[in-house]
Amino acid sequence: MIGIGGSTIEEELNAIVSNTHLVKPIQKEEFQQRINTACKLMRTQNVQAIYLHSGTNLFYFTGTHWNSSERMVGALLFPNGTLHYIAPQFEKGTVLDFMIIDGIVHCWEEHESPYQLFIQILNDNGVINGEVLIDETTPFFISNGIQKITSVFTLSNAKSIISGCRMIKSEAEIAIMQHAMNITLEVQKATARILRVGISGKEVEDFINEAHKRFGAASGSYFCIVLFGVDSSFPHGVKSPKNLEMNDMVLIDTGCVIHDYISDITRTYVFGEANDLQRRIWNIEKETQQAAFHAAQIGNTCATIDLASRKILESHALGPDYNLPGLPHRTGHGIGLDIHEYPYIVKGDETILKPGMCFSNEPMICVPNKFGVRHEDHIYMTKEGPKWFTKPMSNIDNPFE
Repeated sequence: MIGIGGSTIEEELNAIVSNTHLVKPIQKEEFQQRINTACKLMRTQNVQAIYLHSGTNLFYFTGTHWNSSERMVGALLFPNGTLHYIAPQFEKGTVLDFMIIDGIVHCWEEHESPYQLFIQILNDNGVINGEVLIDETTPFFISNGIQKITSVFTLSNAKSIISGCRMIKSEAEIAIMQHAMNITLEVQKATARILRVGISGKEVEDFINEAHKRFGAASGSYFCIVLFGVDSSFPHGVKSPKNLEMNDMVLIDTGCVIHDYISDITRTYVFGEANDLQRRIWNIEKETQQAAFHAAQIGNTCATIDLASRKILESHALGPDYNLPGLPHRTGHGIGLDIHEYPYIVKGDETILKPGMCFSNEPMICVPNKFGVRHEDHIYMTKEGPKWFTKPMSNIDNPFE
C-alpha cells in the first residue's frame, strides 16, 4: 500500500511545522454583522426577543466564550440590536473581560432567581407578554424555571433565526474551516505512515492528538476514533479496540479546532493487501460519496443528497434504507462551531441548499462481522455548486496519492 507504514512516530512529529498563524479568527465587525442579520430576521418575523444561551450560539453572535453550566449565563437580543447579558454577580468581571460586543450586564446573586431577572429585562425593554424565542440548546431547567414563575410568556424555538444565520458561512468562516481541514488531512497522512503490525489504537490516538498540537491546534484532537479490522464495522467504535494486524481495514476519524471552528475527516484503507470484498466495498463507498457530491446542487434539498447515496448502494444490492450491509446512518451533517449542526443530510430534511452551507459527505458502508468503510470529506456550497474542503481518497492502493 503506497503511503501506509514505513515511518515512525518520532520522525513524523519532528517534521511538523505549526501554521495556524496563517489564518485569522473572526473579527468584531463580523460578530456585529451577525447581530444585524439576526435583528433583520427578527423584525421580518415579528420576534420580540431572543435568548442566546452560553455555548456556541452565544459565541456566534457576541464573541463571548462561555461554557454552559448549572448557572444561567446568556444574553437577550432585541430587534433594535441591543444586547442584555445575564450572569451571576460574582462572574460579572469575567463576563466584561470576555465581552466583544457591548451590552448591559444584568446580574443575580446566588440566592436570587435569574429567571425573575430574565422577565424583568423583557419588561424593561417593552416586552410584557407574548412569544419569546429561546435558544434550543438552553437546558430544560432554565426554560422550566422561567415558565414556573410566569404564564404571560410563551417560550418558542429560536431555530429559525439562529440556524438561519449559522447555516450560511461567511468567507472568513470557510477560510478558518479550510485551514483546520488542511491540518487534519496532513495528520491523517502522517498517521497512515506510522502504522505497524501490533500498534494499538491508543498509540495512534496519542500520535494524532500530538500531531494536531504541533500544527498549532492548541487543544489537540477535538475527537479521535481509531478502528482496526472488524472494529471498523461499528461507526463510532467499540469498548475494547483491537491492535492492528496485517490486512486489517483501518478507519480513522478525527478533527481539531482552529479559532473555534472544527475539522472532521475520516480515512479508511487497508494495512497490507486488500482482498476482493474490501476492494469492492471501498470502491462502492467512493462511488456513493461522489454521487452525494453531485446531488449537492443549489436549490436541491438535503434529503436529495441522502437519497442519491442510497440509490447507489441499492444498485449494488446493499441496504435498502438503513439495513446492513449498507449505510446505517444519515449521509452527513452540518459543521462549523459545532461538529454536528444544521443542516443535516438525511431523509426528510427539506432544507434548501444555499451558498455558504457546509456539511459532511460520509455515506459509510458497514459489513457486519467484517469491516466498515467511511470516506468523509466536507462540502461548502458556492453559487456555482458544491466544492470540496479536502480532496476525496483516490484509490485503495494509493489512498493519499
